[in-house]
Amino acid sequence: MTIDFDLVIDTEEDTVDMKAGLDSMQGVSDAIRCIGETLLTDKVPERLTSKNNIRTSLKKSFRGSYGHIFSLDLHDDKSQANLRRLGRSTFVELISYFFDESMYRDTNLLSEKAQKALDKLEEKAEKLVDQLRTASLGNIHEISVKFDHDIKIRYRKNRDDQTVIASFDRDSAQVLNAEQSDEAIDLRVVITRLNIHTGNGRLQIEGENETVAFGFGTEYKTLRIKAKKTLSSNLDTNNGVETDNWQYLKLTVSPIKLMNGKVIKYLVRQIHAY
Repeated sequence: MTIDFDLVIDTEEDTVDMKAGLDSMQGVSDAIRCIGETLLTDKVPERLTSKNNIRTSLKKSFRGSYGHIFSLDLHDDKSQANLRRLGRSTFVELISYFFDESMYRDTNLLSEKAQKALDKLEEKAEKLVDQLRTASLGNIHEISVKFDHDIKIRYRKNRDDQTVIASFDRDSAQVLNAEQSDEAIDLRVVITRLNIHTGNGRLQIEGENETVAFGFGTEYKTLRIKAKKTLSSNLDTNNGVETDNWQYLKLTVSPIKLMNGKVIKYLVRQIHAY
């Protein structure tokens, strides 16, 4: 059983530097395999070898920008059965979700089926995101960093229907050098999204229009129940409520910043009362 994707490197010459191009392709392959194996075996792979039952295969190239079709191949009955149970569209939706999470991007609201599958992973979802950041994103961005070529990964439903599920460029490569600050900042925020198993989510600062990722520097399961309920209660309280009537939380946080100073995530140090 196979699922087809393609990798597109935007270049006017239809050619790319071989070393950087191969590194980026390797990164894409590793990321797709890692996400696929986690979703279909319920285990985050620490090593990817030719003996794994879920592997990628490089197929034909195509004209236009430099690109190659490739597939994720399932070589065992259990993985194939799990994919049929999950469904291809949900599987691809979750691949896109994990790419966005690894890049600290805001994600689209998941379908009910995808959310249930994500919840089932519990702490393994965070482990997978960490694995992508440390093992794949650097390679994926090689062609962008060194030659300023943008990269797109597309799901190929058929020959005429391709959907972009992830994109990378020189700007997005900045997340590779993000650093945590030691400063402690007090913020008034609302919780706009929350994973109850990992403690990761999105928050919106009072007076701002965009959301920012947040999480915890320690394992979420060790956090007191009262603190967890404060977060989930704020999310529930403001759900469907006009912004003028939002109820805010006060959090003490430490920011994770890009080199240009932009904050891409806050690590929560203390949760205060309303």
